[in-house]
Amino acid sequence: MRKLTVTELERIDIDTFKQSQKIPLVMVLDNVRSLHNVGSVFRTADAFRVEHICLCGITATPPNAEIHKTALGAENSVEWTFFEDTMDAVNHLKEQGYILFAVEQAQNSISLPNLQLDPTKRYALIVGNEVKGVQQQVVDACHGCIEIPQFGTKHSLNVSVASGLVMWDAFKQLYETINRN
Repeated sequence: MRKLTVTELERIDIDTFKQSQKIPLVMVLDNVRSLHNVGSVFRTADAFRVEHICLCGITATPPNAEIHKTALGAENSVEWTFFEDTMDAVNHLKEQGYILFAVEQAQNSISLPNLQLDPTKRYALIVGNEVKGVQQQVVDACHGCIEIPQFGTKHSLNVSVASGLVMWDAFKQLYETINRN
């Protein structure tokens, strides 16, 4: 088995990406402090054609050399908006008709393997601060919570890893929306 070269991967350029159909998904970063986590979310959002990222609170914004280290240019392809307060992003997305889920361990959360998304609806997934998680007031404003099952000794996953898992699951369920038009 031979690895493919970058040319053989036939990736699209940034302009083509910006014009391409996206899955109906927005990622919201609630006070994520690590620039590497922010960059990783951008890069994964690019891979799965996420339509937008909301950067909130203390979450850093591009242009930033540390974000670029892990985003590798995805900060230029994926659309993003900064909100000083995560609740402003939540309210904006609700007004736009998005269904919001916090990625958080909470009472009555939906286990990720049991999550069922409707490809005719739009979703926003909110990930939180590396230590405190998603703010309680943000959790309260969401339509529900998604919990990633874990079976080891640690009580949480890295923000970028959790983001990648939920984006991949959403992509698998919403991918058909890209081919609808």
